[in-house]
Amino acid sequence: MKIMLLFPPNWTPSMPHLSLPTLTAYMRMHGVEVIQRDLNAEVFDEILTRRYMKDSLARLREDFGPDASQRPARYALPPREQVQWALHDGPRLADEVQNAKRLIRSDAFFDGPASLHAFETIIQCLEIASLPFYPANLNLQSYVSAYPVDSSRALLEAVRDPNHNIFLDIYRRGILKDIQREQPDIVGISIPSMPQLLAGMTLGYLIKEAGLDCHVTIGGPHISMLRDELPKAPQMFDLFDSAVVFDGEVPLLQLTEALAGEGDLSQVNNLVYRAGDAIRVTERKIPEKIGDLPLPDFHGLPLDRYLAPRLVLPLLTARGCYFGKCAFCNVGYGEAESFSQLRAEQLAEQMLTLRREYNVEHIFFADEAVTPRNLRHLAPILQAEGTPLHWGGCLRFERAITGDILEEIGKAGCRMILFGLESASEAIINFMVKGTELDDMSRILHESHAAGIWNHTFFFFGFPTETLENAQETVNFLYDHKAYVNSAAMGTFLMERYSPAHRFPGTYKVKRIVEDPDKDLAIYFDYEVESGMDAAMAERVADRFMDTLPDKSFPQFYANDVYRFLYASHLAGQGQPMPPWLVPEGAGA
Repeated sequence: MKIMLLFPPNWTPSMPHLSLPTLTAYMRMHGVEVIQRDLNAEVFDEILTRRYMKDSLARLREDFGPDASQRPARYALPPREQVQWALHDGPRLADEVQNAKRLIRSDAFFDGPASLHAFETIIQCLEIASLPFYPANLNLQSYVSAYPVDSSRALLEAVRDPNHNIFLDIYRRGILKDIQREQPDIVGISIPSMPQLLAGMTLGYLIKEAGLDCHVTIGGPHISMLRDELPKAPQMFDLFDSAVVFDGEVPLLQLTEALAGEGDLSQVNNLVYRAGDAIRVTERKIPEKIGDLPLPDFHGLPLDRYLAPRLVLPLLTARGCYFGKCAFCNVGYGEAESFSQLRAEQLAEQMLTLRREYNVEHIFFADEAVTPRNLRHLAPILQAEGTPLHWGGCLRFERAITGDILEEIGKAGCRMILFGLESASEAIINFMVKGTELDDMSRILHESHAAGIWNHTFFFFGFPTETLENAQETVNFLYDHKAYVNSAAMGTFLMERYSPAHRFPGTYKVKRIVEDPDKDLAIYFDYEVESGMDAAMAERVADRFMDTLPDKSFPQFYANDVYRFLYASHLAGQGQPMPPWLVPEGAGA
């Protein structure tokens, strides 16, 4: 049996995602032939070429005329001045785009003015490449479809629409021909997030349209969140044959064995599939513990094509969240949480093996949160090896994260920590069951800063019952600690499927969750609260906060987690301090 595993766009193309390397390692360990393809890296690399940009401009001229005066018959058209800009500046940008990629992939990335120009060139080229498919938009952070992807009816239209689906032609010229040549028995498509749903389903559509003789299975966190909705949308199974929910190693191996034998899919765990006119769901099993899984296998991925100045590889220290109670979070997707973690010795060995095999010096832990225990024991192991790696990941503001631990992990190569601040209002912290204390949050920010570590915080406005006064407490906390926070990701509360707030709305003072029957694949929902800010007010608060932020001369260093991490590593290597986020440049903290 031969499997081809595919990771579709759009995920920020600065490092691999762990889904394919984890599955590939497990399948290869059991003797299955695997081809893994990161189409996210490949598609961005293809679009950001002179040839593709010239083709995009030719399509714009054909559709809109040489002066953008033509208006093709479509349901949505870009502003004329936007097309005029693209036709005027596009030829220059097309000539510059490949050099811009080379610069972002080199040490020149850390030269602020040079990399800013390259970064802006790439952003503008993606804008031009998206214009023929307007209002769809492909950018470095996400993909916005012209159709609502939380509707099965709309999604089935979107996968076949050449006027609004940028992936159709790219896939037909590339991966579809490769599938025809390789003739895999199974094509597995990983879909971790909603922005990747159209790209993933378009792959399934093209495989089915071409009549290729292979079993198409889909999986990933987004598919796990839709596990109860897919059986209610049988028309979706025209695009694929089965869906694996939750962790996929054992089910994918079982699927391989079933298809190699009598084809009895009922014996495959965690599977949703069509049998005749019925959609069937098999028994759910607890996933493998992380300590029983092999090291992720990145062989076969285009490690030289990621859009970053250094290779960064992701790694997990654990599966699940050791806390797992936050009311806004859907970790586990509504199932009983099964947490397992590597011992620090295993983790260190995996890090060192990646360094040997791939010549990598930067590891990013993609966990929900690394445990204090692993931090405490990992630091001396890496220090004994001469601190050969730079690394970072997510932590909780735990009392167990002491100043000594932070100092030691700084010496052991930790360059960035991402903290879930969420709120700095004690009332909201307690109501959302965050399990953190303001005193610990304050102390840890001070002590991690003293250890030379870049502090990144996540926070949001609008959790049910939050008032303007509560939101102001968060703002006040951030400004009180402005010398110790180096970057942040801010947003508003999202009512996400399977989070405690979604499952038990009354407990969290939610009057009503709005279910739109047309959005049968929804994972986010509108809602009404009993008290506090509604979603619209939370958006206004977030927008107002954004308006007050000081400008950054080189915003490219803050564009995504990988760039922040590499920038922090570069600054540490130069002996330079980590710049504060909320302090205007040139002003004292």
